[in-house]
Amino acid sequence: MKILLLGKNGQVGWELQRSLGPLGELIALDRQPVDGLCGDLSDLDALRATIRQIKPDVIVNAAAYTAVDKAESDTKLAFLVNGQAVQMLAEEAATLNAWLVHYSTDYVFSGSGSVPWLETDAVGPVNQYGASKLAGERAIHASGCRHLILRTSWVYGARGNNFAKTMLRLAKDRDTLNVIADQIGAPTGADLIADVTALAIRQALQQPELSGLYHLAASGEVSWHGYASHVIAFAQANGEQLAVTAVNPIDTTAYPTPAQRPLNSRLNTQKLRENFSLHLPDWQSGVNRMLREVLNK
Repeated sequence: MKILLLGKNGQVGWELQRSLGPLGELIALDRQPVDGLCGDLSDLDALRATIRQIKPDVIVNAAAYTAVDKAESDTKLAFLVNGQAVQMLAEEAATLNAWLVHYSTDYVFSGSGSVPWLETDAVGPVNQYGASKLAGERAIHASGCRHLILRTSWVYGARGNNFAKTMLRLAKDRDTLNVIADQIGAPTGADLIADVTALAIRQALQQPELSGLYHLAASGEVSWHGYASHVIAFAQANGEQLAVTAVNPIDTTAYPTPAQRPLNSRLNTQKLRENFSLHLPDWQSGVNRMLREVLNK
Protein backbone atom coordinates (compact mmCIF):
# COMPACT_ATOMS: atom_id res chain seq x y z
CA MET A 1 0.00 0.00 0.00
CA LYS A 2 1.20 3.50 -0.86
CA ILE A 3 0.25 6.39 1.44
CA LEU A 4 0.71 10.08 0.61
CA LEU A 5 0.85 12.28 3.72
CA LEU A 6 0.49 16.04 3.34
CA GLY A 7 1.48 18.43 6.13
CA LYS A 8 4.12 16.14 7.60
CA ASN A 9 5.63 18.79 9.90
CA GLY A 10 2.45 20.00 11.58
CA GLN A 11 1.43 18.76 15.02
CA VAL A 12 -0.76 15.96 13.64
CA GLY A 13 1.41 15.33 10.59
CA TRP A 14 4.48 14.78 12.74
CA GLU A 15 2.68 12.07 14.72
CA LEU A 16 1.20 10.56 11.55
CA GLN A 17 4.70 9.90 10.22
CA ARG A 18 5.06 7.54 13.18
CA SER A 19 1.62 5.91 13.11
CA LEU A 20 1.32 5.45 9.34
CA GLY A 21 4.84 4.17 8.77
CA PRO A 22 4.03 0.50 9.51
CA LEU A 23 0.99 0.45 7.18
CA GLY A 24 2.92 0.63 3.90
CA GLU A 25 5.15 2.84 1.78
CA LEU A 26 4.80 6.35 3.20
CA ILE A 27 5.57 9.42 1.10
CA ALA A 28 5.45 12.37 3.53
CA LEU A 29 5.50 15.91 2.15
CA ASP A 30 5.33 19.46 3.42
CA ARG A 31 5.22 22.79 1.59
CA GLN A 32 8.86 22.58 0.48
CA PRO A 33 9.34 20.57 -2.76
CA VAL A 34 11.36 17.37 -2.44
CA ASP A 35 12.69 15.53 -5.51
CA GLY A 36 10.18 17.31 -7.70
CA LEU A 37 7.25 16.36 -5.45
CA CYS A 38 4.98 19.12 -4.15
CA GLY A 39 2.94 19.08 -0.94
CA ASP A 40 1.90 22.73 -1.00
CA LEU A 41 -1.89 23.07 -0.88
CA SER A 42 -1.67 26.59 -2.31
CA ASP A 43 -0.08 25.26 -5.53
CA LEU A 44 -2.90 23.19 -7.00
CA ASP A 45 -1.26 22.36 -10.32
CA ALA A 46 1.99 21.09 -8.80
CA LEU A 47 0.11 19.17 -6.11
CA ARG A 48 -2.16 17.54 -8.69
CA ALA A 49 0.88 16.50 -10.75
CA THR A 50 2.47 15.00 -7.63
CA ILE A 51 -0.62 12.92 -6.85
CA ARG A 52 -0.78 11.64 -10.42
CA GLN A 53 2.89 10.73 -10.30
CA ILE A 54 2.70 8.89 -6.96
CA LYS A 55 -0.72 7.24 -7.52
CA PRO A 56 -1.31 6.66 -3.79
CA ASP A 57 -3.82 4.19 -2.36
CA VAL A 58 -4.48 6.56 0.54
CA ILE A 59 -4.10 10.34 0.74
CA VAL A 60 -3.90 11.69 4.30
CA ASN A 61 -4.32 15.46 4.38
CA ALA A 62 -2.92 16.88 7.61
CA ALA A 63 -2.16 20.25 5.96
CA ALA A 64 -4.47 23.21 6.46
CA TYR A 65 -4.73 26.97 6.82
CA THR A 66 -5.15 27.26 10.60
CA ALA A 67 -4.57 30.95 11.40
CA VAL A 68 -8.10 31.54 12.70
CA ASP A 69 -7.87 35.30 13.24
CA LYS A 70 -5.83 35.96 10.10
CA ALA A 71 -8.43 34.10 8.01
CA GLU A 72 -10.86 36.95 8.62
CA SER A 73 -8.74 39.18 6.35
CA ASP A 74 -6.79 36.52 4.40
CA THR A 75 -9.99 34.79 3.33
CA LYS A 76 -8.92 34.00 -0.23
CA LEU A 77 -5.91 31.95 0.87
CA ALA A 78 -7.90 30.22 3.62
CA PHE A 79 -10.50 29.05 1.11
CA LEU A 80 -7.82 28.08 -1.42
CA VAL A 81 -6.05 25.79 1.06
CA ASN A 82 -9.02 24.53 3.09
CA GLY A 83 -11.58 24.45 0.28
CA GLN A 84 -10.32 24.40 -3.31
CA ALA A 85 -7.24 22.29 -2.60
CA VAL A 86 -9.32 19.76 -0.69
CA GLN A 87 -11.76 19.60 -3.60
CA MET A 88 -8.85 18.78 -5.91
CA LEU A 89 -7.56 16.11 -3.51
CA ALA A 90 -11.01 14.53 -3.39
CA GLU A 91 -11.40 14.55 -7.17
CA GLU A 92 -7.97 12.97 -7.66
CA ALA A 93 -8.75 10.36 -4.99
CA ALA A 94 -12.00 9.51 -6.77
CA THR A 95 -10.16 9.12 -10.09
CA LEU A 96 -7.56 6.81 -8.48
CA ASN A 97 -10.19 4.96 -6.43
CA ALA A 98 -8.04 5.94 -3.44
CA TRP A 99 -9.09 6.80 0.09
CA LEU A 100 -8.89 10.40 1.32
CA VAL A 101 -8.40 11.03 5.04
CA HIS A 102 -9.05 14.64 5.99
CA TYR A 103 -9.21 16.57 9.27
CA SER A 104 -11.88 19.11 10.02
CA THR A 105 -12.99 21.04 13.08
CA ASP A 106 -15.77 21.83 15.52
CA TYR A 107 -15.59 25.36 14.06
CA VAL A 108 -18.02 24.24 11.34
CA PHE A 109 -20.71 24.58 14.05
CA SER A 110 -22.20 27.73 15.56
CA GLY A 111 -20.91 26.97 19.05
CA SER A 112 -24.32 27.48 20.63
CA GLY A 113 -25.84 25.40 23.41
CA SER A 114 -24.10 22.95 25.71
CA VAL A 115 -24.83 19.55 24.11
CA PRO A 116 -21.96 17.75 22.30
CA TRP A 117 -22.32 18.11 18.54
CA LEU A 118 -23.37 15.10 16.44
CA GLU A 119 -22.15 14.52 12.89
CA THR A 120 -25.72 15.05 11.71
CA ASP A 121 -26.26 18.40 13.45
CA ALA A 122 -26.79 21.53 11.36
CA VAL A 123 -23.59 23.44 10.62
CA GLY A 124 -23.21 27.22 10.93
CA PRO A 125 -19.64 28.51 11.23
CA VAL A 126 -19.14 31.84 13.01
CA ASN A 127 -15.85 32.74 11.34
CA GLN A 128 -14.07 32.48 7.98
CA TYR A 129 -11.78 29.67 9.12
CA GLY A 130 -14.78 27.52 10.01
CA ALA A 131 -16.47 28.41 6.72
CA SER A 132 -13.35 27.41 4.76
CA LYS A 133 -13.12 24.07 6.56
CA LEU A 134 -16.80 23.43 5.87
CA ALA A 135 -16.18 24.12 2.17
CA GLY A 136 -13.55 21.37 2.21
CA GLU A 137 -15.92 18.90 3.86
CA ARG A 138 -18.63 19.61 1.31
CA ALA A 139 -16.21 19.20 -1.59
CA ILE A 140 -15.21 15.75 -0.33
CA HIS A 141 -18.84 14.65 -0.03
CA ALA A 142 -19.60 15.98 -3.52
CA SER A 143 -16.65 14.16 -5.11
CA GLY A 144 -17.96 10.71 -4.26
CA CYS A 145 -14.51 9.51 -3.20
CA ARG A 146 -14.06 7.02 -0.38
CA HIS A 147 -13.15 9.11 2.62
CA LEU A 148 -12.73 9.54 6.33
CA ILE A 149 -13.39 13.08 7.54
CA LEU A 150 -12.33 13.40 11.17
CA ARG A 151 -13.61 16.51 12.94
CA THR A 152 -11.57 17.29 16.01
CA SER A 153 -11.02 20.17 18.44
CA TRP A 154 -8.47 21.81 20.73
CA VAL A 155 -5.55 19.92 19.19
CA TYR A 156 -2.17 19.99 20.93
CA GLY A 157 1.14 18.21 20.54
CA ALA A 158 4.32 17.94 22.56
CA ARG A 159 6.15 19.25 19.47
CA GLY A 160 5.71 22.91 18.64
CA ASN A 161 3.70 25.54 20.47
CA ASN A 162 0.50 24.79 22.33
CA PHE A 163 -1.80 26.28 24.95
CA ALA A 164 -0.27 24.36 27.85
CA LYS A 165 3.26 25.53 27.00
CA THR A 166 2.02 29.11 26.74
CA MET A 167 0.39 28.89 30.17
CA LEU A 168 3.56 27.46 31.73
CA ARG A 169 5.68 30.20 30.17
CA LEU A 170 3.37 32.93 31.44
CA ALA A 171 3.06 31.30 34.86
CA LYS A 172 6.81 31.60 35.38
CA ASP A 173 6.71 35.40 35.04
CA ARG A 174 3.26 36.48 36.23
CA ASP A 175 1.49 36.08 39.55
CA THR A 176 -1.97 36.28 37.95
CA LEU A 177 -3.38 34.76 34.77
CA ASN A 178 -6.78 35.58 33.23
CA VAL A 179 -8.14 32.69 31.16
CA ILE A 180 -11.41 32.28 29.27
CA ALA A 181 -13.91 30.14 31.16
CA ASP A 182 -17.01 30.12 28.90
CA GLN A 183 -15.58 28.14 25.97
CA ILE A 184 -15.88 24.38 26.54
CA GLY A 185 -14.17 21.54 24.69
CA ALA A 186 -11.79 18.61 25.08
CA PRO A 187 -8.03 19.01 24.60
CA THR A 188 -7.11 16.31 22.07
CA GLY A 189 -3.56 15.08 21.52
CA ALA A 190 -2.03 14.90 18.05
CA ASP A 191 -0.69 11.47 19.02
CA LEU A 192 -4.22 10.21 19.75
CA ILE A 193 -5.48 11.60 16.43
CA ALA A 194 -2.63 9.88 14.59
CA ASP A 195 -3.16 6.53 16.29
CA VAL A 196 -6.91 6.58 15.65
CA THR A 197 -6.23 7.53 12.02
CA ALA A 198 -3.97 4.51 11.46
CA LEU A 199 -6.48 2.19 13.10
CA ALA A 200 -9.37 3.66 11.09
CA ILE A 201 -7.49 3.34 7.79
CA ARG A 202 -6.75 -0.34 8.42
CA GLN A 203 -10.40 -1.07 9.19
CA ALA A 204 -11.81 1.07 6.37
CA LEU A 205 -9.65 -0.69 3.78
CA GLN A 206 -11.33 -3.93 4.83
CA GLN A 207 -14.79 -2.41 5.26
CA PRO A 208 -15.42 0.34 2.67
CA GLU A 209 -18.85 0.95 4.16
CA LEU A 210 -17.08 2.75 7.03
CA SER A 211 -16.45 5.69 4.68
CA GLY A 212 -17.89 8.88 6.14
CA LEU A 213 -17.73 11.72 8.64
CA TYR A 214 -16.69 11.17 12.26
CA HIS A 215 -16.05 13.21 15.39
CA LEU A 216 -12.73 12.53 17.13
CA ALA A 217 -11.84 14.10 20.46
CA ALA A 218 -10.61 12.97 23.85
CA SER A 219 -13.26 12.08 26.43
CA GLY A 220 -14.60 14.60 28.93
CA GLU A 221 -14.86 18.36 28.73
CA VAL A 222 -13.23 21.43 30.25
CA SER A 223 -12.97 25.18 29.80
CA TRP A 224 -9.74 26.91 28.83
CA HIS A 225 -9.63 28.15 32.43
CA GLY A 226 -9.99 24.61 33.77
CA TYR A 227 -7.37 23.42 31.29
CA ALA A 228 -4.91 26.11 32.40
CA SER A 229 -5.57 25.35 36.07
CA HIS A 230 -4.91 21.65 35.46
CA VAL A 231 -1.65 22.37 33.64
CA ILE A 232 -0.34 24.66 36.38
CA ALA A 233 -1.36 22.32 39.20
CA PHE A 234 0.33 19.38 37.44
CA ALA A 235 3.51 21.37 36.85
CA GLN A 236 3.68 22.53 40.47
CA ALA A 237 3.05 18.99 41.73
CA ASN A 238 6.02 17.89 39.62
CA GLY A 239 8.45 20.41 41.06
CA GLU A 240 8.13 23.35 38.64
CA GLN A 241 8.82 26.72 40.25
CA LEU A 242 6.06 29.06 39.06
CA ALA A 243 5.33 32.66 40.03
CA VAL A 244 1.57 32.41 39.45
CA THR A 245 -0.69 32.43 42.50
CA ALA A 246 -4.10 32.96 40.84
CA VAL A 247 -5.77 31.79 37.63
CA ASN A 248 -8.84 33.97 37.16
CA PRO A 249 -11.81 33.00 34.96
CA ILE A 250 -12.95 35.55 32.39
CA ASP A 251 -15.63 35.65 29.68
CA THR A 252 -14.85 35.51 25.97
CA THR A 253 -16.19 39.07 25.67
CA ALA A 254 -13.33 40.28 27.89
CA TYR A 255 -10.76 39.05 25.36
CA PRO A 256 -11.90 40.25 21.90
CA THR A 257 -10.30 38.70 18.81
CA PRO A 258 -10.76 39.39 15.07
CA ALA A 259 -12.50 36.01 14.63
CA GLN A 260 -15.42 34.98 16.81
CA ARG A 261 -14.83 31.72 18.73
CA PRO A 262 -17.53 29.08 19.33
CA LEU A 263 -18.43 28.69 23.00
CA ASN A 264 -19.47 25.04 22.65
CA SER A 265 -16.72 22.91 21.12
CA ARG A 266 -17.99 19.62 22.56
CA LEU A 267 -18.04 16.75 20.04
CA ASN A 268 -20.09 13.57 20.41
CA THR A 269 -17.74 10.71 19.46
CA GLN A 270 -20.17 7.78 19.79
CA LYS A 271 -20.27 7.06 16.04
CA LEU A 272 -16.48 6.77 15.80
CA ARG A 273 -16.18 4.65 18.95
CA GLU A 274 -18.90 2.23 17.89
CA ASN A 275 -18.01 1.90 14.19
CA PHE A 276 -14.32 1.33 14.86
CA SER A 277 -14.64 -0.42 18.26
CA LEU A 278 -12.22 1.90 20.00
CA HIS A 279 -11.81 3.67 23.32
CA LEU A 280 -11.00 7.36 23.57
CA PRO A 281 -9.13 8.21 26.79
CA ASP A 282 -10.01 11.19 28.96
CA TRP A 283 -8.37 14.49 28.09
CA GLN A 284 -6.41 14.62 31.35
CA SER A 285 -4.39 11.47 30.62
CA GLY A 286 -3.19 12.80 27.27
CA VAL A 287 -2.39 16.24 28.64
CA ASN A 288 -0.49 14.75 31.59
CA ARG A 289 1.62 12.61 29.26
CA MET A 290 2.42 15.62 27.09
CA LEU A 291 3.31 17.68 30.18
CA ARG A 292 5.70 15.00 31.44
CA GLU A 293 7.49 15.14 28.11
CA VAL A 294 7.58 18.96 28.09
CA LEU A 295 8.69 19.30 31.72
CA ASN A 296 11.48 16.76 31.33
CA LYS A 297 13.11 18.71 28.51
